[in-house]
Amino acid sequence: MASPSDHKATIIDGKAIAQTIRSEIADEVHHLFQKYGKVPGLAVVIVGGRKDSQSYVGMKRKACAEVGIKSFDVDLPEEVPESELISKVHELNANRDVHGILVQLPLPKHINEEKVLSEISLAKDVDGFHPLNIGKLAMKGREPLFQPCTPKGCLELLARSGISIKGKNAVVVGRSNIVGLPVSLLLLKADATVTIVHSRTPDPERLVREADIIIAAAGQAMMIKGSWIKPGAAVIDVGTNAVDDPSKKSGYRLVGDVDFHEACKVAGWITPVPGGVGPMTVAMLLRNTLDGAKRVIEQ
Repeated sequence: MASPSDHKATIIDGKAIAQTIRSEIADEVHHLFQKYGKVPGLAVVIVGGRKDSQSYVGMKRKACAEVGIKSFDVDLPEEVPESELISKVHELNANRDVHGILVQLPLPKHINEEKVLSEISLAKDVDGFHPLNIGKLAMKGREPLFQPCTPKGCLELLARSGISIKGKNAVVVGRSNIVGLPVSLLLLKADATVTIVHSRTPDPERLVREADIIIAAAGQAMMIKGSWIKPGAAVIDVGTNAVDDPSKKSGYRLVGDVDFHEACKVAGWITPVPGGVGPMTVAMLLRNTLDGAKRVIEQ
């Protein structure tokens, strides 16, 4: 019999799954164009020059091009007045060729994020962050027009890996508006028993050890150790943390919120960082944009 130290978790290849989804989307975009002569349009709005934001936006625009979605690029300077950003959003709301509007977060300090996001037309809120979309996500028997991309990507990874959610103990580590909170709402909708662990939780390890499904989204490098993981659990690692690594040309490498090497020895399934959740976030954004376009074009 193999000793426990030989155990290897199944690696969930987010990059490959996202590629499959992107080719499904590309086919649908093609059919839409053949039938109606129209293509989905996504406006990507970025304010200021944050390196990480620039890189995410670049990935999103490139992905659009790859599947045939038209990208509307809006690049605004760091010091743009809030009112000007909002009137830009109104302009995109009124543009019939734009089916999705994404404002890259975080916004500069002088801009009220909630105010800006509330101005995005509900029917174009492909990020799923409009307060009304989040509200519907939270309520039983209601469905938002769009589910937030990263949480939706997490559930899609579970689904496409054949991992059922119903009746399972799911622990979400982190309670951000972007991942922790909405992913816990999606898991609840999928009939999991959900626990949210956060910075004020006294004994996170005790709770995480009970989980059949762990969604790690705390933004703390390698916080979740192998010893925290129940044997056979499914681990979705949303964290992307840069840690110093002199051997790398950039001087750093990316790690998740889970100690990947240790976790592989115990978990049933695990997503790598990079190459796990990241590509799925972009794929779900494309999916949401296509769905928004279909509602308008096919009606």
